[in-house]
Amino acid sequence: MKHLYILIIILVYFIPFPLSSQEEKFVNDFIERLENSQKYLNLVAEMMPVEKYNYKAIPESLSFAENLMHIGYALDWHSQSLLGGREARTWQTDTIYKTHNKNKKQMIATVNNTFKEAITLLKDFDTKQLDDTLDYFGLDRSKRQIFMLLADHITHHRGQMLVHLRLNGLVPPRYVLYQ
Repeated sequence: MKHLYILIIILVYFIPFPLSSQEEKFVNDFIERLENSQKYLNLVAEMMPVEKYNYKAIPESLSFAENLMHIGYALDWHSQSLLGGREARTWQTDTIYKTHNKNKKQMIATVNNTFKEAITLLKDFDTKQLDDTLDYFGLDRSKRQIFMLLADHITHHRGQMLVHLRLNGLVPPRYVLYQ
């Protein structure tokens, strides 16, 4: 019995558990959440009439369209630049995520393409990098935290879009779980 106890201690404390499978599960769960988030965002974006896309709750706020395109810009930045290492786009000179000269259909297509690119990148993400840190507005953040910040950011701006729907007398689409 004593030898069995020692063997159990050795197995528990000295043999590494397969953390990589846990890390892969984290990324796969995040991808599922991102896919569901995209579906819900599409419902919200489609619901707003085209003539209300420039609606602002107050003059200082982003319009409905600007919130939508800002989600796309930040999704691109968090995924492609922070997680993928590509040089970041500059908001001041970027034309892809600006609302100017884009109609509703083009804006939704742009954001959907960005989701597609982000999901493709994340499917190939090296989970050994999850604990790598980088500068995030002067704070050290792990790439794992960037995943979570990305999800929070989408939720934040989509929430503003839901308020825009309500202020225009529209009932937002039913909340989609796990996104």
